[in-house]
Amino acid sequence: MSGYTNLYSRVQIHTTEPYPGVPLGRGNWTRDGKGWMSSLLGRIGDAQIGPFYLGTTGLASLICGFIAFEIIGLNMWASVGWSPGQFLRQLPWLALEPPPPSYGLRIPPLAEGGWWLMAGGFLTASVILWWIRMYRRAVELQVGTHVAWAFASAIWLFLVLGFIRPVLMGSWAEAVPFGIFPHLDWTAAFSLRYGNLFYNPFHALSIAFLYGSVLLFAMHAGTILAVTRYGGDREVEQIVDRGTASERAALFWRWTMGFNATMESIHRWAWWFAVLTTLTGGIGILLTGTVVDNWYLWAVKHHVAPAYPHVFPPVTDPASLPASAP
Repeated sequence: MSGYTNLYSRVQIHTTEPYPGVPLGRGNWTRDGKGWMSSLLGRIGDAQIGPFYLGTTGLASLICGFIAFEIIGLNMWASVGWSPGQFLRQLPWLALEPPPPSYGLRIPPLAEGGWWLMAGGFLTASVILWWIRMYRRAVELQVGTHVAWAFASAIWLFLVLGFIRPVLMGSWAEAVPFGIFPHLDWTAAFSLRYGNLFYNPFHALSIAFLYGSVLLFAMHAGTILAVTRYGGDREVEQIVDRGTASERAALFWRWTMGFNATMESIHRWAWWFAVLTTLTGGIGILLTGTVVDNWYLWAVKHHVAPAYPHVFPPVTDPASLPASAP
């Protein structure tokens, strides 16, 4: 029956009694809802939605996240005179900016960066509370904590950008603004200010791991989808009772990639590539301005990049000249 199924037409299992999940131990909340089935979502993922479990840390995380987004959204709305039309039209360009450099690490008035500081505090609390929830759920279900530690790598980059590096630089103004295009503008200005971030070796590693993750995830997903007609999507069963799906998938990798991959090892590769994307990226951002002021000059000094030819005579830095008499 599964021979004619593919990515867009798969056999879905629907039931009037959705699976409620494994029993929870003492001290846990009950799961919310009984769950339901969705044919549309079943075409791209699993057809069952719910039941849901939040718990104390999950609920606290959602509340903190909601407060953070309310602060950001209302400040953006206020910046366009509370006009709903202008808010929707200009939303990609609206921003909640950090305090100006004059405040350093002091707490500024709300209108001069205080709202940014408050939103960042609630958003950080939300993210960390969700990490705690994720870790505790893994322990409760007696599974590995790999997902929590992968999420921790992303939190590391988040904290470097908005908290750790600004504290080391002595100014909240070094942090990233909240906004879609404004945070992209910050990235471009950050790269220009510190001599082109492309010469940062940790940035290069981060991009390599990012593209490597994309390649690994796409190839793994394609391989497993290609052998679903043999039951390859039931990976756990294939690990302990290897059949033609697992064998064909392994042969494909060995013949096309030149190295073996098992149902476990490919996930270890993908996990490390994904985790190292944000881990190395955070290291690169942390070193920028604190250790290295100009990545291009650093690259020239360490023979990574060529120096520009001296076509024009050297220009004297005006800041090095003595002050002229009034």
